[in-house]
This record gives sequence, C-alpha cells and structure tokens, in this order.
Amino acid sequence: MTFPLTPRNVVAALVVAGLLLLPLYSQLTGNIFILTLFTRIVIFALAASSLNLMMGYGGMMSFGHAAYLGIGGYAVGILAFEGIGSGFIQWPVALAVSALFALVIGALSLRTRGVYFIMITLAFAQMAYYIVSGMSRYGGDDGLTIYKRSNFGGLINLSNRVQFYYLCLGCLFGGLYLIWRIINSRFGMVVQGVRSNEQRMQAIGFHANRYRLVCFVIAGTICGLSGALLANNTDFVSPAVMYWTRSGDLMVMVILGGMGSLFGPVIGAIVYLVLEELLSQFTEYWAMIMGPLLLLIVLFARGGIMGLLGRLRRG
Repeated sequence: MTFPLTPRNVVAALVVAGLLLLPLYSQLTGNIFILTLFTRIVIFALAASSLNLMMGYGGMMSFGHAAYLGIGGYAVGILAFEGIGSGFIQWPVALAVSALFALVIGALSLRTRGVYFIMITLAFAQMAYYIVSGMSRYGGDDGLTIYKRSNFGGLINLSNRVQFYYLCLGCLFGGLYLIWRIINSRFGMVVQGVRSNEQRMQAIGFHANRYRLVCFVIAGTICGLSGALLANNTDFVSPAVMYWTRSGDLMVMVILGGMGSLFGPVIGAIVYLVLEELLSQFTEYWAMIMGPLLLLIVLFARGGIMGLLGRLRRG
C-alpha cells in the first residue's frame, strides 16, 4: 500500500489529520458545536462510502440506499425501547437486519438494469419508509426517542462526546480500509470488470449478478452500521432518515467528492454538510444557493473534487 505525493493524497492526509485533531481543537477553543457537527459528518461519510462501493466501483446506481440508515437506526431504537440496551446485541442485530434486507432487495433489484434498477431500489426504500411510519408502537411518523445510548459494558462511553466521535471515526477508517481491501482483491476486480463490460465477464465464466449481489449486501451492511451510529448520535430515529431525499443527499456526496475514488465520499460529505450548515445560517432558502454551487462543481470538476485534484497533478 503506497501513497505517492500527489495533490489527492496530500489533501486526503490533511483531512485525516484534521479529523484526528478535531477534538483537541474543540477543547482548546471551547467550541463544542464543531465536534457535534463533524460527528454527524463522519457518520454520513461512512454511509456515502458504502454507497460509493456499489455505485462507484460496482456501477449500481441505487436511489434507496438511505433505507439502511433507517434500518440500522431502528434496530438500535426498537431494542432500546424493549429494554435491550447492550451494544453487543443492538449493533450486530442492526448489521444482520441491514444485510438481510440488502440480500432480499438486491436479489430482486439486480434482475433489472439502468433506470429500472434505480426505480426499484427507490420503491423498496419507500416501502420500508411507509412500514416504519405505520409502526405506532415505535412512534410512527413522529419517530422514536432513544433514552439511553448503546452500552458496551464500560469499554466505551457513548455519552462522552469525544469518545463517541473517535468511535465514529474508527468506524469510518475501518470501513474505508475494508472497501480498499475489497476493491483491490480478486472479488473487487471482478466487480469492477462487470461494471465496465458485463458481457465479456460473463463470457469468461463469471456470474455477474452473484458478484453484484455480494457487493450490494456489503454496502448495505456498512450503511446499517452508519444507521446505528446515527441513532446513538441523535438519541432519536425517525422515518425521515429513510426518505428518498436522504438517498439523494448520499448520492450528491459521492458525486461531489469523486465517484469511484476511495476518499472522495469523505471529502464530498465534509464539503456538502459544511456548506449546508453555513448557508442555512444566512437563509432558510439555502438550497437555492447550494444547488447552483453543486451544479458548477459537477460541470467544471468532472470526477468531483478528487478528479479535479487529479487533473492538477497532470498540469
């Protein structure tokens, strides 16, 4: 694993260093809000990275990926509501339910291609949204309050802002390392080959849909972990986190940072959510400003921010 001195790697290294030192900056300045903001950013960066695995490397444009955020979050919330507060139970259940949902949805969705695949993933995500909206025992449309965060037997205190931030950051780095190992493995090479030329990969003996399905399930499971983190971060989970607009936000993060680049979704999540926070302080119509800005980046920075940095190297 080598890291040549390129603009992309320099920016990635600076971002990693900044994320690692952020709690120190927060304590020195007394700015608690920035730690809260970047905890949220790190969680969504993990979710966007999982989408990048299937969309950037696997060529599967899913418009229902936020469903796994809600599934992971509701797994934690429902178990907490029923009196099961152990994170050693809640989090594996969140991962298992997310993986199972992804397996079922992927097996059905991968029978289609192109815009039909996009629409069927959207349909299944909306179905999950309406199911949780109808669960009156667990808050329905109003959402479910989580009165106590996951308990890991004293190993880590999720109520401590700094400890929870570093847990989220560790999950992000662990997820990125897992994705890096996957895309550089023989399995990952096949997945990328199927994205580039499915017919050729089929002709030399690879069952394309099997590889796609495994990639789909891995991405959904990682996003389910993001959902468990998000539920603990907000002490609340609602159907809104599963709505199709949230899937659109994740797609924008991936495209903005650089689809098909390992660190691109992290950059995209930081830029998108920081801009959202800054612009919303000036006007409630911040989306009218954000839209053209994102459009300019997409038009003039092909390959996202990481693609732009790559072109700077080439001069």
